[in-house]
Amino acid sequence: MSRLLELLKKPRFKKSIASKAGKKLNSNPQRKVICLKVLTISPKKPNSANRRIAKVKTLKQPTFLTVKIPGEKHNLQQHSTVLICGGRSKDLIGVHLKAVRGKFDLLGVNGRKSSRSLYGVKSK
Repeated sequence: MSRLLELLKKPRFKKSIASKAGKKLNSNPQRKVICLKVLTISPKKPNSANRRIAKVKTLKQPTFLTVKIPGEKHNLQQHSTVLICGGRSKDLIGVHLKAVRGKFDLLGVNGRKSSRSLYGVKSK
């Protein structure tokens, strides 16, 4: 328990809990970026597959980030424009951002029937 004099000299302060994605996006909900390289990495144990990721660069200041590309197949290439948002991928080390499907150059998933909003597919 703190004494009254201690609290008067140095009052308590509230810690701000910011996610790693929030820090990388400069506290913005989404960010427009340019794709530099598209590659695949393998996840941590016990999962095994090749996950598609993209190395991207922000437009305002030259910050380089790693972004997961959700869903099956993609049309992303070098110099493509992508919208990114927060969202950690638990089995990929150092990946705290996700690309938004159906926005700018990243098309939605073909033939998607369920959870269409996550994968950028319009209703018919």
